[in-house]
Amino acid sequence: MTERVRLLDTPWFLKLAAGVALLLVWELAVRGLAPAYVAKPTMIVRVLATVLSDAKFLSAATATLTAVASGLALSVLAGAAVGMTMGRVPWVELALRYYVNSLFATPMIAILPLLTLWFGYTGDARLATIVFAAFFSITVNTCDGARAVPHEYLEVARSFRAPAWKSLIDVVLPASMPYLLAGLRLAAGRALIGATVAEFFTSINGLGYYILFNSRTFRHNEAFVAVIVLVAAGVGFEVLVGWAARRFMPWSRRA
Repeated sequence: MTERVRLLDTPWFLKLAAGVALLLVWELAVRGLAPAYVAKPTMIVRVLATVLSDAKFLSAATATLTAVASGLALSVLAGAAVGMTMGRVPWVELALRYYVNSLFATPMIAILPLLTLWFGYTGDARLATIVFAAFFSITVNTCDGARAVPHEYLEVARSFRAPAWKSLIDVVLPASMPYLLAGLRLAAGRALIGATVAEFFTSINGLGYYILFNSRTFRHNEAFVAVIVLVAAGVGFEVLVGWAARRFMPWSRRA
């Protein structure tokens, strides 16, 4: 009896129970109140294997996730460089901070029509939207991290006559990595949103257009499978970043 009580109090059991309860409420609410074509858990499970093995779905998922990975890679390289420069060079931060914060707060849906004018209704517009969505999160967080490096760390580096570039690579960059990873977590979610919105708007091949097309043709269960894949991609990236932080950055662990 005691072991059973302990099991019921475990975090994993509580999470699983909450998830099952939400799915049950969803299923009953749709069956009792919504039209038959509205997605419900049992039907999503029924079509899951068929959708995941469909060539059109696999092509759409590959297009979206490849674009997100490419956009994130570009955003990390550019955002880390700009953020590090802003954090360590005061006049650069004074010159750019206002514009970076303003663009960071700009809704990506508002800038998307301009991007389609510049890049056309192509994959380039989707990539530009992803970079726009992700770049500023990484820049702002990296700037804060570079600026927050304890002064004592740099004093020790100077006492050993370390060149400025050496201090930047061996002191400032490692100390800023927790901030950069926090920005990367935000950027990954924004990148997935940017890719999906761009595919809605431009109607190019991808999970966003797959969701839009199937929703408009009343195939909500198939559309929801694509939503699940996007959620899984976001959660998987979060788990990967957390693992990398624990594995390769022991100095960032909490006591």
